[in-house]
Amino acid sequence: MGRTIPSFRIASVMEEYEWKPFRKCLDKSDRKVFDRMFSIGHLYNSACSYSANPIRIQPIFMSIIFHHYKQLIRLSNQLKEDDKSQKGSNNIYLQETSSRRNDC
Repeated sequence: MGRTIPSFRIASVMEEYEWKPFRKCLDKSDRKVFDRMFSIGHLYNSACSYSANPIRIQPIFMSIIFHHYKQLIRLSNQLKEDDKSQKGSNNIYLQETSSRRNDC
């Protein structure tokens, strides 16, 4: 007995093919960005295959959103760390400046 539903990996390739007309209307630089964005879905093929969603594009969109969300969290944490390190260096600068004023 054969499969009646293709694997999600194959289904995602089919979905990507269906978006070709949209892709063709983009500028060349945007096409590269679109291709990179669509390839994010392939990172989560195994999770998508367990979603049991008959609409193929929804798990692909969720994969892209999830990946971007992870990047936002990472960037947010980096900004917080940078702010902490800058505040520490600013405090040292303020202490040095105030001690110089007292010396005069």
